[in-house]
Amino acid sequence: MNRLAWALTWAGAAAAIAAAAGAGWTGHGLPPRPATTIVSAAQAAESAAPIYYRDPDGKPFYSATPKKTTDGRDYLPVFPDADAQSGAPERPADIKAAAAKGERKIKYYRNPMGLPDTSPAPKKDSMGMDYIPVYDGDDSDDGSITLSPGKIQRTGVKSEAAEMRRIRTLVRAPGTIQLDERRVSVIAMRAESYVQKVADVTTGSRVTKGQKLMEIYSPAVSSAAAEYVATIGSKTAAGIDPYGRGSRQRVMNLDVPEAVIAEMEQSRTVPIAIPWSSPRDGIVLQRAAIEGMRAQPGDVLFRIADVSMVWALVDVAERDLGNIVVGQKVTVRARSYPGRAFAGQIAMIYPQVNKETRTARVRIELPNADLALLPDMYVDAEIDTGSPAPVLTVADNSILDTGSRQTVLLDRGNGRFEPREVKLGRRGDGYVEIRDGIAEGDAVVTSATFLIDAESNLKAAIKGFAGAGAAQAAGEGEMTGGKP
Repeated sequence: MNRLAWALTWAGAAAAIAAAAGAGWTGHGLPPRPATTIVSAAQAAESAAPIYYRDPDGKPFYSATPKKTTDGRDYLPVFPDADAQSGAPERPADIKAAAAKGERKIKYYRNPMGLPDTSPAPKKDSMGMDYIPVYDGDDSDDGSITLSPGKIQRTGVKSEAAEMRRIRTLVRAPGTIQLDERRVSVIAMRAESYVQKVADVTTGSRVTKGQKLMEIYSPAVSSAAAEYVATIGSKTAAGIDPYGRGSRQRVMNLDVPEAVIAEMEQSRTVPIAIPWSSPRDGIVLQRAAIEGMRAQPGDVLFRIADVSMVWALVDVAERDLGNIVVGQKVTVRARSYPGRAFAGQIAMIYPQVNKETRTARVRIELPNADLALLPDMYVDAEIDTGSPAPVLTVADNSILDTGSRQTVLLDRGNGRFEPREVKLGRRGDGYVEIRDGIAEGDAVVTSATFLIDAESNLKAAIKGFAGAGAAQAAGEGEMTGGKP
C-alpha cells in the first residue's frame, strides 16, 4: 500500500476518532495521539516537514508523530518528495477526486499485499490497509503492464532500441599444421645409380629450385644421353627421328633434370656424372643420399617440401557444420605465438564425421611466408559464421525464453510495458537476431525483464481471481433473487 495514502487516510480520520473516543490511533504501531498534532500533506509540503514516520527496520509500522521502537530507536521521517519517488499509487483523496470527475473508472480493488483477493467496493485488509483501486486500462487484455516511476527506478529498468547489426558468431576448433600435399617433391632414381657426391645440405636445410644436391652416375642414364646426343648430331637419323625427339623423351623418362638436357644439347657431350638439382623451393624433410652408395630404382634420396603455404586441419563439432562453407575466412592462432593471428580460408570440408568425437575435419589454407608455422604444430581456429549483412537485433538478455515461446518486453513509455512474442535467429557478441515480432527502433527492455514479467503474471492472476469472484457474486445474486 502507498505509505503516503495510508498516512493521509489516517490523518483525515484522526479528528473524528479523537472526538468520538478521546483516543487516536488503532493501526499497526500507531499509539493514541491528539488530532491536533497531525501535519497535513499540504502543510508538510510547504514547511518541508515530514508527513509521517516509519519503522527503521522497514516493518509495516507507521506513526503520524515522532516515535521510538521498543529498543529505543527513532522512527524514520518520510518527507513528501521521498514518498512521491517511492512509486506508490495515488493518494486516496486524489483517487476519489478523479473518480468524482469521471476521469477514470475504477473496475475493482485488489489486495495491497498482492494476495489473490479482490473486492468490488473499497475495503481494508486484516491489518487495516486500504485495498488498491484498479482502473480501466490498468489490466488491458493485450497483457501490458503499467509501473510507477518509482518502481521503474528502484528495479533498474533499462530499454534499448532494436537496431540493425551484423552478428558475429565464432566457431572455435582445435587442430594441427600439416604440409600441403601438392607442394611436396621427392628425388628418386628410376634406374640403378651410384651417388658420387652429395652437396652440403641436411634435413631441415632450406633449398631453392635448381640448387645442386648431388652427382649421380648411372649406366642407363649415360647410355640414353649418349644416344640422344648422337641422334641430334647425325644427319642420317634426322629423317627417321627429327630433332631426336624419341631419344630425348627416353632421357626425360629417366628423370634427368631439364638443365642437364639443355647443356648436353648445347655442348653435344655426355657428362660422366649427372648433377641432380632441387625441383622446388622448400625445406629438406629427408636426406637419404650418402656418397658412394648404390641406389636402386625407386629409392628416395631426397624429400623436399614447400612450406610457404600450409594446411591447418581442424576438427569442427557436428552441430556447427551447417554454418560452415568453403571459402569462409578463418583466423588461426598458434599456441607457440601468443597474440599473433594468421589469416586463411576454408578450402575443404571432408565428407566424413568421426563417430567417436562427432567432429568433422576441415582444411584451412594458410600463407606462411616467414615459415613460422611448422608441421604438427598445435593451433586454434576461429571461423566467423556470422551474417554477412546487418540484421535486426536486440540484446541477448532481453529475451524471455520459456523453451517453446520467446518474448520481449516493449517499452511503450509512461511506465507501460507490452510483451511481444518474437522469432529468433543467430546469436553472437551479446545480441540475438529477431526475424519476426518487432520492428527497427522499437524500445526493448534489456534489464529487470524477469521482475516486470513476474509483475505481469501477478496482475494476470489477480485479474483472473477478480473475474471469477464477479461471476460467483452474479451467480449468488441470481439464486437469491437479488436479496441479501
